[in-house]
Amino acid sequence: MITLKNVEKAYKTGAGMTYVLRRISAEIKAGEFVTIMGPSGAGKTTLLSILGMLDDVWTGEYWFLDNAVHSMDRKKRSELNRKYIGFVFQSYHLLDNLTVYENLDVPLSYRDVPRKQRASLVCDVLDRFQIVGKKDLYPNQLSGGQQQLVGIARAVVGNPKLILADEPTGNLHSSQAKEIMELFKRLNDEGTTIIQVTHSELNASYGNRVIQLFDGWIAGEQKNTGEPVGVGTEPPHGR
Repeated sequence: MITLKNVEKAYKTGAGMTYVLRRISAEIKAGEFVTIMGPSGAGKTTLLSILGMLDDVWTGEYWFLDNAVHSMDRKKRSELNRKYIGFVFQSYHLLDNLTVYENLDVPLSYRDVPRKQRASLVCDVLDRFQIVGKKDLYPNQLSGGQQQLVGIARAVVGNPKLILADEPTGNLHSSQAKEIMELFKRLNDEGTTIIQVTHSELNASYGNRVIQLFDGWIAGEQKNTGEPVGVGTEPPHGR
């Protein structure tokens, strides 16, 4: 599904170039549940933004579903994003002036889905996530866990092939966090590819692979069913 080759992100500073990501090369197959971990400032959220096509100022190659993202203009990247990718954010990012139903309808309207079909898709996801009773409420009338549940429902309402989640349980109590992670696991079992950024080893245990970042480099990988492979605190020597 995803192939990255020597992806780099840098900013110009008075001292020269400051790199946020260095020579990132990785492959993620359809159906995987991958976790990106590392200390603050390691480049995790930046990498997720590039994968989600929200950031287009970087170098290297990025292939998504056989599409050369690195060769696309912003409009084509945006179209690819809307068609195939759903986002889940730590701060929910729900629109406060819209009801739950309307928040779920918004991403479908961006994709020019006909109104009747949109209504059917929204009703299906309300039922699937057991939030039919919340459809006429506004975000400020929901608990944090309920808001994040709506955020995930919004991410999946268009049946995306890929879900990107940035610290999806960071603002939740442990019981709410467990509910959200078990929901991600069910979505993955149903075939949705998931990439999450988290500091939580417990959250990482729900996936099948961990990519460790350190100072913008891939410092190693770990399969949840096996032994750590090359996991360290520094980038490999010679880079």
